[in-house]
Amino acid sequence: MKTKPMTTLFINIKELIQVRELDVMKVCGKNMGILPIIKNAFLIIKDDVIIDFGSMNTLGIKKSDKVIDLTGKLVLPTWCDSHTHLVFADTREEEFVNRIKGLTYQEIAEKGGGILNSSKKLQNKPEIELYEDAEIRLKELIKNGTGAIEIKSGYGLTFESELKILRVIKKLKENFSLPIKATFLGAHAIPNKYKEKRAEYIQLIIDKMIPEIAKEKLADYIDVFCEKGYFTTTETNQILKAGRKYGLIPKIHVNQFNSIGGVKVGVKNNALSVDHLEVLTDEDLSILSKSDTMPVALPSCSFFLGIPYTNARKLIDTNVPMAIASDYNPGSSPSGNMNFVVSLACIKMRMTPEEAINAATINAAYALNLSNKIGSISKGKVANFIITKPIKSYSSIPYAFADNYIEKVYLEGKETQPK
Repeated sequence: MKTKPMTTLFINIKELIQVRELDVMKVCGKNMGILPIIKNAFLIIKDDVIIDFGSMNTLGIKKSDKVIDLTGKLVLPTWCDSHTHLVFADTREEEFVNRIKGLTYQEIAEKGGGILNSSKKLQNKPEIELYEDAEIRLKELIKNGTGAIEIKSGYGLTFESELKILRVIKKLKENFSLPIKATFLGAHAIPNKYKEKRAEYIQLIIDKMIPEIAKEKLADYIDVFCEKGYFTTTETNQILKAGRKYGLIPKIHVNQFNSIGGVKVGVKNNALSVDHLEVLTDEDLSILSKSDTMPVALPSCSFFLGIPYTNARKLIDTNVPMAIASDYNPGSSPSGNMNFVVSLACIKMRMTPEEAINAATINAAYALNLSNKIGSISKGKVANFIITKPIKSYSSIPYAFADNYIEKVYLEGKETQPK
């Protein structure tokens, strides 16, 4: 028997934030400083879709099955986190302490820590335990307002373990109502076994991993850590080309510590996004300004490692769009709290609250290839949104960086309360 559609009317919304036409996929440059809002608003959803909104003055008589009064509260789209490493075996507090004592991220990696440390632990952990841990983390992120997420592999670095991570992500997709995108990151680091024969590992990725991942439909995107000491631009290009043959869209790590041409390779391969960009040259900016690739900054990684932040002002002043994401991982950003990411974007990257919210919603949705479905309050989009506690304005979210102003999160039109 077909269920009757459920219509819910939200009234007296203090501010309805990020209200846009359906065809707006991203915002660039100065337009990032514009955040469309309706004060004293209403919002109507039918099942999982936004069907109407406007000023309370124009509401008139609307039929609905349920009416919810949001006096004093704000409504905005859920955060879109377009760069995470959510599936990992264990935390890395010992490396955190070593950095406090003076070691750099690169020095820790050279001593067998970093990505290779996570890889060793993950290879020995059963798939069911990886899933259970990831499920707990994801529920926490949803409580903090994340309503769409990308999750990478990359801590397996063997054929079996990379597929194990991607199967965990597939199971998360099946069991959660938020959009989840999977990224294959077998080229995260060269395993110790292949230190002296790196070409063999790259061929393993190309000849065995990618075809099997495509066959099992385990990934949407392909990623490479293009950086000194990891993968060269030539190797990155080779891997991305191989992935594209199987329908995997590039979405890559570039310019975290050095600019070695990764942006150029990413754009050449029609990358959906290039992520990190703590180092940014004029050539990189020029290439990005002529592309459809979304630059993604990861401010909580800069915060945790004590490295430079992405130069947001330079990107925006060049009329380039940009997104922000958490980079949630056990080594360089052990938090997926997007509220804090938005705060850091304002405090450390000198972005205005309007720019930061655009970067964490509509532009972040673009970096997930989902801006036709989520990322704004638009008629016809999925009803994924945040209801705040009574607060002064949306600027309160980045201003009070240690407070949680989220009261409720709706995914697909339903209030979500992960336990």
